Amino acid sequence: MNDGAAVNHIRKMRSRTAAHVALVLLCVAAARAQGPPFQIDDPVPVDFGHYEAYIFGAAAGTPVEMDATGPAFEFNWGAVPRIQLHLILPLGAIVPGNNPAYLPGGTGPAAYGVTDVETGIKWAWIKESKHVPQIGTFTMFELPSGSYSNGLGVGHIWYRVPLWMQKNIGKWTLDGGAGETIVPQSQYRNFPYGGFLAKRQIVKDKLELGAEVFSHGAEGYATPQIRASTMIDFGGYYHFRNPDHQLLFAYGHSVAGLGETYAYLGLYWTWGKRKD
Repeated sequence: MNDGAAVNHIRKMRSRTAAHVALVLLCVAAARAQGPPFQIDDPVPVDFGHYEAYIFGAAAGTPVEMDATGPAFEFNWGAVPRIQLHLILPLGAIVPGNNPAYLPGGTGPAAYGVTDVETGIKWAWIKESKHVPQIGTFTMFELPSGSYSNGLGVGHIWYRVPLWMQKNIGKWTLDGGAGETIVPQSQYRNFPYGGFLAKRQIVKDKLELGAEVFSHGAEGYATPQIRASTMIDFGGYYHFRNPDHQLLFAYGHSVAGLGETYAYLGLYWTWGKRKD
């Protein structure tokens, strides 16, 4: 396999989802969900009969390579109670650094086009109560729709299997968890990821800000993340006059391990039947 041609876009997908893509930003039901613009996710599905949509761009890079996503479209559907179906249709770019210090990774020409499509199922196992956090999973399946020869896709279906927890305390929302990414492809490797996020309501019905610590293991020489890294990201949500419409933003950098930068900017809206 040509190393430059196999350059990973795993990071692009995680930066949206992860937990991403993952991925509720409106206060619904009893819990307040998170997900984008942060890298960790949450165990809060979209309410039954509700929908969410995002248009966004993201970037994640190391000295090995810069990966960018955008424009990309994300859709989430509360298909049944406690279960959310998830889809991301992305365009993206890879810009290898061609830096001899990091060979064999990060070599080859730049490319832009369709990357791997992401699907997933978020399932809330345990609902939040006074003393118990909400617990659930957000399993994701990355479909090989991106060009493997151009480095825009992995070339095989790959998976992310996390466990997330959330607890609301007054104006604070706390999220945390960890998971494993499974990539059955040469020059890639399975790796763990996880982190913790704290978000606070700053201006009622208008502004929320948060910070997260996010870590991941080495992802393989066909990826920008050839070594492990720990990052601190800051971001938030600005609610427009219609509370169902929001602006999402985040930026972060590594504090340990391989140098890494992360950024996200998107527009979000939600709709569906209202409760009395």
